[in-house]
Amino acid sequence: MITIVGSGNMAKALISPLKDGYDLEVIARDTSVLSELKLKYPVITTTKIDGKIDIDGKDIILSTKQQALESLQFKGVANVLYSVLAGTTIDILRQNIKAKNYIRVMPNVSAKYQKSMTTLTGDMAAQNDAVKLFDNIGQTVWVDSEDKLDIATAIAGSGPAYLAIVAQGLIDGGVNCGLSRAQSRQIVAGLFDGFSPLIAQTLPQDIKDEATSPNGTTVAGCEVMERYSIQECMSQTVATAYERAKAIKDENKNKQTKDKI
Repeated sequence: MITIVGSGNMAKALISPLKDGYDLEVIARDTSVLSELKLKYPVITTTKIDGKIDIDGKDIILSTKQQALESLQFKGVANVLYSVLAGTTIDILRQNIKAKNYIRVMPNVSAKYQKSMTTLTGDMAAQNDAVKLFDNIGQTVWVDSEDKLDIATAIAGSGPAYLAIVAQGLIDGGVNCGLSRAQSRQIVAGLFDGFSPLIAQTLPQDIKDEATSPNGTTVAGCEVMERYSIQECMSQTVATAYERAKAIKDENKNKQTKDKI
């Protein structure tokens, strides 16, 4: 059995792809949300938090907010603790929750469609089981440090929001030029779907070259993107998100230290 602690957006995104391959238990405080989940997914077990959470011998997916973690109490020793908390280090997890193995995981909201790009790091003894588990929600990449996980978080964890901004711009552009919003959205969705295998197999510059003809529409569009430094903007977006991930990690460490004093 896999026990998911939390009932927020990420917890909900994990339930759908995992429910068919695993017995799932969802533990949370909000009984109304638990009732909704049970109605939507009758096969899962739902449990309201009432006192200490029994994690002894279980595989736990911790999907709460950092603030919520501070108010939770656990009893027993988990088999594996999978944490999707951004900025919460394995050292902090060890101080709060007992487990044989600790894995930090960064999926994204595409998990609900089994299309998440998920990065993982942690105890090597649990690597194979971790990759097998999270392969159910999309693709996985194992990295060898928590710092690299923070970088990956800035790309893949936050990436759907960045791409949503790009998509909105393309949709609005189509509407401004005469398409209906439904038509423009359908075209942009198809564009993103077709781009996935392209970027997996082809370098970005080569894709650009293949799509471009002299003095054509693509050249004209790319010139505007270059004028507004879109490539540099995206690069700086990742760098800024990474710096924020490190700052959150430091804030959590400092708070943990103060709580001990």
